[in-house]
Amino acid sequence: MKKQFTNNNGSEDRYLNIGLPSGSLEEATFRLLEKAGYSFTVNSRSYFPASDDSQLNAILMRAQEIAGYVERGVFDAGITGKDWVMENSANVVEITELNYSKRSMKPVRWVVAVPKESPINKLEDLRGKRIATEMVKFTKEYLNEKNIEAEVEFSWGATEVKAPVLYDAIVDATETGSSLKANNLRIVETILVSTPRLIANAESLNDLWKKEKIDRLSMLLQGAIHAVGRVGLKFNLPKKKIDNVRRVVPAMKDPTVSYLLDENWVALETIISDRKIRDLIPELKKLGARDIIEYPLNKVIP
Repeated sequence: MKKQFTNNNGSEDRYLNIGLPSGSLEEATFRLLEKAGYSFTVNSRSYFPASDDSQLNAILMRAQEIAGYVERGVFDAGITGKDWVMENSANVVEITELNYSKRSMKPVRWVVAVPKESPINKLEDLRGKRIATEMVKFTKEYLNEKNIEAEVEFSWGATEVKAPVLYDAIVDATETGSSLKANNLRIVETILVSTPRLIANAESLNDLWKKEKIDRLSMLLQGAIHAVGRVGLKFNLPKKKIDNVRRVVPAMKDPTVSYLLDENWVALETIISDRKIRDLIPELKKLGARDIIEYPLNKVIP
């Protein structure tokens, strides 16, 4: 599974083996990596996406399996959900939480769901019932903690369609709840909230080169996440209007103020929520702002 990269003079370069999630998280993960500065080319027939960073040896893998491979050292690092780290009881080092999902920046919820007409209304009603889920180990442990005995069986997919014909209830992951509603299911209880994590093998972190590589990746991924939903804004403004503008411009900190050749004017720059920009720009215009520029952000490093 490991590949060697060579540089122009034929000597071996060091590389980091990293497991990336295939399936539902795949597209969102590659978008995030792109914003972080790592471009990948994915061949639909290959599980080895090519990176513009020759020191990254990436392998596409089901998110459910990545934590186990990181624990065993097959991967030095990986991106997978906290849920699958817990389900596998994987002994890995969590580097950072990555707040993104396949459709939004919302976490994934693992929920107990039943048909709308089901008499099951609370967790205790699951006693003696049959439950289908991919998260068998975690579900059993959760029910045991609640002193609820139920039959929990592994589902190979399409879990939403298995109740009520095959099972009394399911435990499934949902981001928006739309798929559950489409299958005439209602949520009884949320048993786990999960987000993706950058994880690492403990032994790999003892290698200073690999640790630095992982730490840099972590910083850039977090920077890309911090930039989501934000835009940069800069504009020129009569100097006498600064105090008025400070009251209407939301910023992470005070806006950056630069003085222009014309001493009566200043340039201001800030970062704001993209949801507020449509209301803010007309307000700035009323206050005398000119040359207003809105620009996208790839990374915001605190």
